[in-house]
Amino acid sequence: MMRCAVRGGGAHVVIGERRSPSSSPGSGRSVVRMSEGRGGLCCGGVRSRAADLAGLEMGRPSAGAAGLFRSPRYGRVRATASADPEDIPSDKLQAKSSGSVLPYVGVACLGAILFGYHLGVVNGALEYLSKDLGIAENAVLQGWVVSTTLAGATVGSFTGGALADKLGRTRTFILDAIPLAVGAFLSATAQDVRTMIIGRLLAGIGIGISSALVPLYISEISPTEIRGALGTINQLFICIGILAALVAGLPLAQNPAWWRTMFGISVVPSILLALGMAVSPESPRWLFQQGKISQAEAAIKKLYGKEKVTEVMYDLKASGQGSNEPDASWFDLFSKRYWKIVSVGAALFLLQQLAGINAVVYYSTSVFRSAGIASDVAASALVGAANVFGTMIASSLMDKQGRKSLLITSFSGMAASMLLLSLSFTWKALAPYSGTLAVVGTVLYVLSFALGAGPVPALLLPEIFASRIRAKAVALSMGMHWVSNFFIGLYFLSVVNKFGISTVYLGFASVCALAVLYIAGNVVETKGRSLEEIERELSPPSKADANAFLVSDQ
Repeated sequence: MMRCAVRGGGAHVVIGERRSPSSSPGSGRSVVRMSEGRGGLCCGGVRSRAADLAGLEMGRPSAGAAGLFRSPRYGRVRATASADPEDIPSDKLQAKSSGSVLPYVGVACLGAILFGYHLGVVNGALEYLSKDLGIAENAVLQGWVVSTTLAGATVGSFTGGALADKLGRTRTFILDAIPLAVGAFLSATAQDVRTMIIGRLLAGIGIGISSALVPLYISEISPTEIRGALGTINQLFICIGILAALVAGLPLAQNPAWWRTMFGISVVPSILLALGMAVSPESPRWLFQQGKISQAEAAIKKLYGKEKVTEVMYDLKASGQGSNEPDASWFDLFSKRYWKIVSVGAALFLLQQLAGINAVVYYSTSVFRSAGIASDVAASALVGAANVFGTMIASSLMDKQGRKSLLITSFSGMAASMLLLSLSFTWKALAPYSGTLAVVGTVLYVLSFALGAGPVPALLLPEIFASRIRAKAVALSMGMHWVSNFFIGLYFLSVVNKFGISTVYLGFASVCALAVLYIAGNVVETKGRSLEEIERELSPPSKADANAFLVSDQ
């Protein structure tokens, strides 16, 4: 253990490298510890560096938060408040987990299934429910039935962040099951369009909450080494929910009243979500942030096994999550300290939607018909299968290739596919093959989307956001998703009628190309790093909080 002590006003700083007896040089764990003597921490060099210690890398100075969005590698730094690193047994630091988070990830993914199902169920059922509710000739009311869910989801995404911070993740899930189940029931039993719209609004609020809450919870309970794969499961189950809605609509041709059963089916997973979350552990990170130390330890034991309690608690204390800072307000998201990171989150979801995914899905039926595929079900199934397949590939690569590289690959593939689609409609030399090329371009676009642009933003954002802003910042980013989704759905056909589908697709290709440049310059790589490490690098504590937390040795 190398030691460098600086004393001034009672402060004591220890910087060094800790190695187990069997470790080789350079393989030890870097340690930063600050303790306070009787005189407290005064001004001078020690105090001025307090806020920068979280970004310190042994052997070279900190680059600061601004450069971190461009550099994929950082040193490991540990800072403790009440636990001395030397007091942590070396056999505890990297103990294997004897618990399993998979059952609890599975329960959370019921929210993702409902997300996809409620978005997809209305597509097949709209024609039949319109006849039963007497709005077959009223396109405006039909539009309300469809778009009310998106409006509700926008409200829900913002509400979910505040609830998750106040009540905790699991209790918010349980509360979320109420609008999901009630909304599905009202939709299934509606005898007039007003009841249907209320039901769709409630379901929308429910999926808005779950859209922010599912990736947040999964990210906070997942072990670092498989967090990418587990985070991608969220997008996979959304795709599965959409496919389930498609399959649920197959009996409609023989039984027009089946649409009520289609909506009613979703009550079951809503109830299962509430029951499952009632026995699932709360996020240890949220519990620690609330100062509920014993409950955090119990949650860690349930998730990972008792062998990991010491290590995970040490990491949580090192991150400063138990600091004196209060929970962030919505205005804090726009402060100088956090705005850089928050803007990246909002931009990723905005680029995701402006890149044209929903427009491609909306228009895929017409594209496939031009290629001779007359079945709407076949067209939707092909797009859905491509989405699921691409997401499965992404899940296997997320912890190997990394988030940033998959995003760049994904948007590059989307740009090329959009260019192919645009040329297939306008280039005369390709006219004999236009239908085939349009189908190939659409499938390649969806595959590329599923490889990165689809699953990565929801996974990456909980990773890069600091613990005190995580829930609200994810909610804000998801709100951007729903708002842009709503307006694209509202104006897409009007823009196509004015400029032509080829020009619109060329515009989407340009957005994808810009996305590649933005991601290359602004997005951080997070694979293989704990949430606490990422937080210390991207959101170092304020000076006041660093002094209050880091110097505490009580």
